[in-house]
Order: sequence, then C-alpha cells, then structure tokens
Amino acid sequence: MAIRKANTGDLDPIVTLLNQLGYPGTEKFMQEKLNRLMTHPDEVLIVYEENNKVLAVMSIHFICQLALEGDFARISYFAVDGTARSNGIGKLLEEYCAELAKNRKCDRIEVHCHERRTQAHKFYIRQGYEEVPKYFVKSLV
Repeated sequence: MAIRKANTGDLDPIVTLLNQLGYPGTEKFMQEKLNRLMTHPDEVLIVYEENNKVLAVMSIHFICQLALEGDFARISYFAVDGTARSNGIGKLLEEYCAELAKNRKCDRIEVHCHERRTQAHKFYIRQGYEEVPKYFVKSLV
C-alpha cells in the first residue's frame, strides 16, 4: 500500500472513482486535466494504491492568502473506491494532506462537500473539521 503522486497511467482508475462520486463522462477531458494538475505548482494530486490497484484519489490546492498570515489548503476532490471504504484509507489520505498543508505553511484545510454526502460529513467531523456556513457560487456557463 502506498500514497503517491498521480501519474498519467492513473487516468482510468481516477475516472472510475469520479464516476462513483457522481461525475460521469470525465474520460472526455481527464487527460488534459491530469496534465494541468500534475504540473501546477500549487496543486498536489495523489492516489492511494494497494496491490497495484488505485483505490483512492485526492486533489489538493494550496491557496495564498492576502490578508492572513497563513495560507490554506483546499481538498477539491476526494474519492475512495466503494469497495474499500471504512478501511482507514480516507483517514490516511486526509492526514497526509494535513502534513503537506503544514509543510506549505497553511493554517487550515477546507473542503466543500455536497449536502447529500452525509457519510462524508461524518468522516470530516471525525477528522476534526467543523461546518462553516455560507458558500456562494456563480455559474459562468
């Protein structure tokens, strides 16, 4: 078992994991997205692999704050294969993310999690996250 940076060979398993999250059709643009994320200086895209099978993916962005001393990390996508949930993989990845964030001088991590993902909410609470209300989105399409 290993946590490692994603590579282009992880395209199919990442597409599968995103399908499980409710994001079908990502195979159409995933190669370009992987290339962008894997080369971006403020992004870390990691996977959890066991027995040569990718069981989880996490996308982490590091965001510089203008008015605050510490920066913050944002988990933008986090998926553990449905057959491997509740085995501690998510906890390992979240703790790995926290270490990366501390090393990048972040003082917090944020994650946006749809209200329908109630099991994920319980996970984040167990990991020490707290709900912070009000999140606004403006569609540009």
